[in-house]
Amino acid sequence: MTDYQNVLFPYAYNILGSVEDSRDAIQDVILKYTAKKVKPENEKNYLIRGVINQSLNRKRNQKKIQSEEGWLPEPVSTDTSDLGLELNQMVSYSLMFLLERLNPRERAVFILKEAFAYTHDEIADVLAITTESSRKILSRATNKLKERRTTNKVSPVQFEIIDSFTDAIRRRDLDHLHSLLSDDISFHADGGGKIKVVKHHCFGVREVADLLIYVHHKYQTNYTTRPTHINHQPAILRYYRDKLISCQVFEFDNDNQKINRISIVLDPKKLKHLHFS
Repeated sequence: MTDYQNVLFPYAYNILGSVEDSRDAIQDVILKYTAKKVKPENEKNYLIRGVINQSLNRKRNQKKIQSEEGWLPEPVSTDTSDLGLELNQMVSYSLMFLLERLNPRERAVFILKEAFAYTHDEIADVLAITTESSRKILSRATNKLKERRTTNKVSPVQFEIIDSFTDAIRRRDLDHLHSLLSDDISFHADGGGKIKVVKHHCFGVREVADLLIYVHHKYQTNYTTRPTHINHQPAILRYYRDKLISCQVFEFDNDNQKINRISIVLDPKKLKHLHFS
């Protein structure tokens, strides 16, 4: 059978936000498929449909056990990754964050339309709903995601701002740091219940800036950093010696001038799939 692992991965990951859960969902579907005596005519479409529905079931269970304190999607490298060329079908980290506002069915319809350019007829076929239901679900999902603010791609300018941001924190230069943050800046941290974080959420220029400076000088002065691309957004990986400690993902405003959101993943389980040479 054709190796569909890389093809199927974005479908599962965009719904689940977890590499391990996505791989498990794909494996479950492939194992059931190989056991079938009568094979469908269109193998690829059959597997895609199976993975989407398996992922939806897992997402419903995932929602029940997710920590309310601070859950963030698992970061995936879109810089140097072994997950294949289909990475361009993975949605951005910021959008993954916002997709948590949707129920699993809304999430699936939105992703199939936005990331994979499915028609409503195709979505209806995959999810076993009517075409009209697909349209209504998409409209409802889009209304919930009106906050989607950024459309820019990763650029050298963003990394220049991040360098300046890091330097301002190191020098405790609050004025300069404030100038790099948007008025509605938000900070989110996910320790996975294993790593204690100072705050799971923080909002506003002064509060976020104070928190960043405190955390750096309390815990991070001996860390080294590496810039990278995570889910099509600029990011910094922080290491203590050779151990990856955190992944910090940045969202910029549409003018590409100020930082809108900072998401920090410290959960070791969510960092273990970030492989770099």
